[in-house]
Amino acid sequence: MYSTSYHIVKEIGLSASTKPEPERKERSWTFLSNHAHVLLCLARDPDMRLRDVADAVGITERATHRIVTELEAVGVIERIREGRRNHYEVDSSIALRHPLEADRTVGSLLESLLEPADARRLGLRARPRKKSV
Repeated sequence: MYSTSYHIVKEIGLSASTKPEPERKERSWTFLSNHAHVLLCLARDPDMRLRDVADAVGITERATHRIVTELEAVGVIERIREGRRNHYEVDSSIALRHPLEADRTVGSLLESLLEPADARRLGLRARPRKKSV
């Protein structure tokens, strides 16, 4: 049988050493995939280091490399070596891959997410931003 103090400790969430249990971070979801986040970063800054992309997206550098390789394999981005750095160019004419949005292009996605100046630099129509209430 457990002592009364055990039940009190258990009720208030303390371990036997009386330290509070560590809080678990709940992972929140987003509407866009990590692939879209990486693409958005590289569209905004084509000279961005993948380490910085990883930090911005909140994924590992290894995962970022994998995503860039996948985007490159299907022609969404082109990696151009410039000295010791990479420069990335986006092909906005590539169709999105899922059947629900197969009639849309990478460009139409980026048009809605990029700032007008970034969209114009890529040759996209800049959609006006709605003012928030």
